Amino acid sequence: MRLTPRQRASWLAHLFKAATQQHHRELRSLFAPFIQSDAVVIDIGAHAGQFSKLFARMARRGRVYAFEPSAYARSIMAPALRLNRIDNVMLIPMGLSDTAGNLTLHTPLKRSGALGFGIAHLGGEAAGAAQIDQAAALTTLDAFALSQGIARLDFIKADIEGWELRALKGGEATLRRFMPALYLEVDAAHLARAGDTPADLFEWVGALGYRGFTTPQLKAAPTWSGAGDYLFLAAPSHRHGRAIVPATH
Repeated sequence: MRLTPRQRASWLAHLFKAATQQHHRELRSLFAPFIQSDAVVIDIGAHAGQFSKLFARMARRGRVYAFEPSAYARSIMAPALRLNRIDNVMLIPMGLSDTAGNLTLHTPLKRSGALGFGIAHLGGEAAGAAQIDQAAALTTLDAFALSQGIARLDFIKADIEGWELRALKGGEATLRRFMPALYLEVDAAHLARAGDTPADLFEWVGALGYRGFTTPQLKAAPTWSGAGDYLFLAAPSHRHGRAIVPATH
């Protein structure tokens, strides 16, 4: 991707932040019951790698599979991982969906001309919005799990600006097999880009045997209660001996 001088300066700033800072530390205690030292984690929408770095440090003897279709984001995340000497993250240059193929990834441009790569998205685009488009290769979680011979999966984080349900549907067999904890952004406006709704997502994961909780309070959320990050955990009859359902408030 050819960058303007302004974008190049922003890239350097993004790389410095990704290499020297660790975001989301406050969530470590929330994730700890599900991400042990030998855990297998999937990070869908890895961005600049802040979550992947946290997961990798929690699961030092485990593995993190990080999916990121944005070439710009990967150009930041890959060197940031090397600079932090993190070697248990596999960065996959693809997105996840309900079918394999290719779609257009839209990356908004800020007024400054910098790339708003944190809100790059598949699906619908705002009319007249300034953006950079790139082809994004997509696979399914089920196909990937089969190709990698994945025999364990403890945790999935997905923040992909509305494509969350599509990514989950492409991994139905894998989810049913392992019932990993799911940490998902659920936003009605974003989900609409894929033609989905929060009710669709809650109904679908509920049918698999998951219970929803708001974060960080961990209050039971049988239905959507507003845009935010939700934790979905296997109900007792679907735990496979690992997932822990917190006490409700």
